Amino acid sequence: MGADDSFTQKYTTYRVQKEGPKSSYPFVFNDIMGLEIKGVLVDDIKLALRGHVKNNYTFNPVSKLSEKDPFYNKSPTDNDKVHALVCVVPANTVADIKDEVVQKIREIRMEASDLGIPQLAIITKIDEVCSDIKEDLKNVYKLKAVKAKVCLTGNFPGITVKLTYTVRMFL
Repeated sequence: MGADDSFTQKYTTYRVQKEGPKSSYPFVFNDIMGLEIKGVLVDDIKLALRGHVKNNYTFNPVSKLSEKDPFYNKSPTDNDKVHALVCVVPANTVADIKDEVVQKIREIRMEASDLGIPQLAIITKIDEVCSDIKEDLKNVYKLKAVKAKVCLTGNFPGITVKLTYTVRMFL
């Protein structure tokens, strides 16, 4: 798998189990193919936002989901639609994000805004930005290397960077 390839290939729905085996919380997470150059098409994400993509649809980076496809949901309910959009960005690669990917993010965020969908960016892999974090996680936002990487996400259209100075860990 190359640097521009996505690990996730299918639209996958994950339920969060409660204590009982047949009981889950009243929300789901949907995972999609990444936005790499050879990644998911913006049109497929727009369809997913509106609830038209069924679970286990295999993304095709060359051709968007058609209304004739068995994985196209012709009549989405509110439960099929996206209610919050989360963009997960690895801190160790944020500076390398190509302009084409930033454009994809812009289009998707504009569609989500038009649909009234709240949006959030989560920055991961901050420990790979600076070795000092592994030693003292409490000061993560005080480290200049991390702050610089986080601020790079401010280059994404419409994302406001707000740094908080507390970190909570649940082990």
